[in-house]
Amino acid sequence: MAEETVREHVRRLALQAKGASAGLAQASGEARAAALLAMAAALRAREADILAANARDMEAARQAGTKESLLDRLYLDAGRVEDMASALEDVAALPDPLGVVQEERLLESGIRLARTSVPLGVVAMVYEARPNVTADAAGVCIKSGNAAILRCGRLAAESSAAIAGAMHDAAVAAGMPRGCIVLVDSADRDGADELMQLHGIVDVLVPRGGAGLIRHCVEHAKVPVIETGTGNCHVYVHESADASMARAIVLNAKCRRFGVCNAAETLLVDRAAARGFLPEAMVALAGEGVALHCDDEAFRCAEWAAGEAGRTGVELRFDHATEEDWATEYLAPELAVRVVDGVDEAIAHVNRYGTRHSEAIVADPATPDGAAAIEAFLARVDAAAVYANASTAFTDGGQFGLGAEIGISTQKLHARGPFALAALTSYKYVLRGSGQVRA
Repeated sequence: MAEETVREHVRRLALQAKGASAGLAQASGEARAAALLAMAAALRAREADILAANARDMEAARQAGTKESLLDRLYLDAGRVEDMASALEDVAALPDPLGVVQEERLLESGIRLARTSVPLGVVAMVYEARPNVTADAAGVCIKSGNAAILRCGRLAAESSAAIAGAMHDAAVAAGMPRGCIVLVDSADRDGADELMQLHGIVDVLVPRGGAGLIRHCVEHAKVPVIETGTGNCHVYVHESADASMARAIVLNAKCRRFGVCNAAETLLVDRAAARGFLPEAMVALAGEGVALHCDDEAFRCAEWAAGEAGRTGVELRFDHATEEDWATEYLAPELAVRVVDGVDEAIAHVNRYGTRHSEAIVADPATPDGAAAIEAFLARVDAAAVYANASTAFTDGGQFGLGAEIGISTQKLHARGPFALAALTSYKYVLRGSGQVRA
């Protein structure tokens, strides 16, 4: 497409969504929930078409040399299509976020004031190789009475088109206005750039992807942005921690899925626990194929652990960490490891290098030192989600009971952490009087 054609294309779709948003805002909660059920049924009915489109995306991505962590995000099978459909049904069953009276009181003037939740209007999503985001974002938008404009990355273009087409047709057949879900056909950056200039048409932009995409949107958008952050997440093992529990949490946080934003990227261990905890944990991580980037003390532990790993037929890959490692979101089987002198140093490290996403401490709450460390960590770490004795993998809209999330925000205004229906609403004051005039 020529640049002008891209501009016209994006504006036309955005105006369709703007027109649809008025009808969505007036649709009943029952009607919107019914539309989500129809969308879920459509995904199941068109599973073969969706998987065929995904196979084409996967083949093109492999030919382009795409790394494995991104291929995992892109890949769909029957189970993942079912997960998308089930997530829509879960969202449909949630309480209606619209028309909620958040506050009500009688003013001195005799006017009755009610603050009532309303949709934002038109929500634009810009995201990369995550076709499931197409379903999640559309479902959350429809349930909250918002029109959805979706712009996926090139890698997921065919998958997202198949998913969005199935859902839009089903939603319209269920009574929602045409244009309630639109997909920008241009996967070039030009399409996203045009979308983020549409002040007065697009009410909010949600970027979801790598640090480069998010930074570009924040720096160039003329519409409000809810910033979904990258996940340089940490697990800190305090000297009081139960070694078995700590090892299980570290393995889950790092290895459950390498390419997700709630995966741990740095392991911090108290010096008093390092020699006892790290070698066995390193062997276990090596068994999952994880390479380690170690500070000096952790490197010495890795040298000893390498021999133990070799006797079990596992190769322990490790090197010296650089300053860059502490700030890196790997999204891959790599982990930075640092030995710290207590909870204060751990907190300082997390607050310096973390991305304010998800952070965890493992400590024994039954001991005075462990309990104090937990409370200090939970109170002083600046992140959207802070955990004591649990994996960072739980930072997820579904796990938080929000249904399908639209993203995980690391900013502090409007939305923070996993956000879904409530974050896609605003409010207005509804005032009922009996002829009052102001002096």
